[in-house]
Amino acid sequence: MAYILVLYYSRSGNTKIMAEKIGSGIERAGLEARIRTVPAISTVCESTEPDIPTTGHLYCTQEDLRDSAGLILGSPTRFGNMAAPLKYFLDMTGDIWLNGDLIGKPAGVFTSTGSLHGGQETTLLTMMLPLMHQGMILVGLPYSEKALHSTTRGGTPYGASCQTGKDFDDIAPEESELCIALGKRIARLAKRLAPHS
Repeated sequence: MAYILVLYYSRSGNTKIMAEKIGSGIERAGLEARIRTVPAISTVCESTEPDIPTTGHLYCTQEDLRDSAGLILGSPTRFGNMAAPLKYFLDMTGDIWLNGDLIGKPAGVFTSTGSLHGGQETTLLTMMLPLMHQGMILVGLPYSEKALHSTTRGGTPYGASCQTGKDFDDIAPEESELCIALGKRIARLAKRLAPHS
């Protein structure tokens, strides 16, 4: 069965929650959601993570990415940029780029911030750049999504976003709605773009 890869990095858990909501949207649209993460990067060269995380989602493999029907990429903001562990994983996808494995597949992005002006849109844009180099078709959220008109903490036409942190414990209902909408949108587009035999 075709699947959409939801690939994320999360430190405090908010981006993980978003990934799961996006996965729900994908499955509501009739495709499998394969949710994967990446290990943290250590400043100590000898330090390594186990091959399988002790809790949570599995680590992503190159095959998970290569064989997906679409990709939704998520990261917390790090000074207006994607987090280093996710960038590190993407930097290792040269063979996928060389073979053109992702060309023509739909892709979207999502992020979480701890403050209202924490770089949501710039982080989304930084995640789009490698996807463009891979030849993917970038998909955002259109203003026909009603939640884009009522959200006050997150949610952009560039992709799903949320604000949590000291003022907010949970992802807002509108932010959750936009995560689900992004998942549905990518899954539906992947079905249309799938090669027919």
